[in-house]
Amino acid sequence: MSAVRHRLLAAAATVPLLIGALGACGYGSEAKKDTAAGVAPKGAKTDGLDHLTIGYFGNTTHATPLVGLQSGRFQKELGGTEVKSSVFNAGPAEIEALNSGAIDIGWIGPSPAINGYAKSHGKSLKIIGGSASGGVSLVVNPKKVKGLHDLKGKTIATPQLGNTQDVALLNYLAEKGYKVDPTTGKGDVTVQRTDNKVTPTVFQQGAIDGAWVPEPTASKLVAEGGKTILDEKKLWKDGKFVITNMIVSQKFLKEHPKAVEAVLRASVKTNAWIRSHPAEAKKTLNDKLASADVAGKALPQNVIDSAFKNVDVTDDPLAATLQQEADHAVKAGLLKKPDLKGIYDLTLLNKVLRSEGKQPVDDAGLGSK
Repeated sequence: MSAVRHRLLAAAATVPLLIGALGACGYGSEAKKDTAAGVAPKGAKTDGLDHLTIGYFGNTTHATPLVGLQSGRFQKELGGTEVKSSVFNAGPAEIEALNSGAIDIGWIGPSPAINGYAKSHGKSLKIIGGSASGGVSLVVNPKKVKGLHDLKGKTIATPQLGNTQDVALLNYLAEKGYKVDPTTGKGDVTVQRTDNKVTPTVFQQGAIDGAWVPEPTASKLVAEGGKTILDEKKLWKDGKFVITNMIVSQKFLKEHPKAVEAVLRASVKTNAWIRSHPAEAKKTLNDKLASADVAGKALPQNVIDSAFKNVDVTDDPLAATLQQEADHAVKAGLLKKPDLKGIYDLTLLNKVLRSEGKQPVDDAGLGSK
């Protein structure tokens, strides 16, 4: 997000503008084209489609699509339908791509999914599955911040105004009695919105005292001498909360359910493989990150080890936590209370789970109208 955009958002006084600012755990706003590796299209075309395009971010909280593409599992499930993909740096750009038909299915954080659904009055997308839980921490400079009791007067970074981690930090600070203006970030604690790709540099320079960030940024900060003083898992029941969902355009879901089911089957199989082969999965993930189409550089071993360990892949979208995250955004003044009824359609996911001998998952009352 540009400096001009930051100033505009900071000056915004109305909730509708803030709703438009809600983003993801991103690194900017541009999408890069990616190509599926390892397996060529073969056999009958699924739903008669020549190709299917998926979107995702090039970070460890999107391990499912990264590993699924690198291993060829998505292509295998889609047979003769070619898998194409785009790598995004921020949630709003991915939502725009979904709405325009540039992608068909995407992996994305909860805030942009909520925002996209609310702005379209429930007509743009459906959440069709889970992907990842956890992988978010508050990391500080231990020379400047002695612990959670020592946040007053400090500057803490989040990735973007109104994004998932920004909402989480504002909610945490409010619960601890700190007063912070959600728009400007000024108050007892200064919340500084900083692009994840530059956060480690800003941290090294001493311009921030800590950051509430997702992986692998959190592990990068630790590698630079930072200390984790709070793993967000500790704030959630059973240590689980949604960090990445699977979404699909409603038009594509209606017209190509077999293709959606194939992608969900590939996702479920990929997650099972990641859980049962962690060492291989970690290497596969880093290999995909190193590809020129994604990050172009593998993570250092100590960073990928930590980041991979801190993220849990899951088929369950953890629907109840999505509602809680929306409630936190409303409480912080960043979002009008949205009607999320109908945001989930887990019909095909539960069909796949049953076929794989797994238990179906719940939509927390937010299923299709």
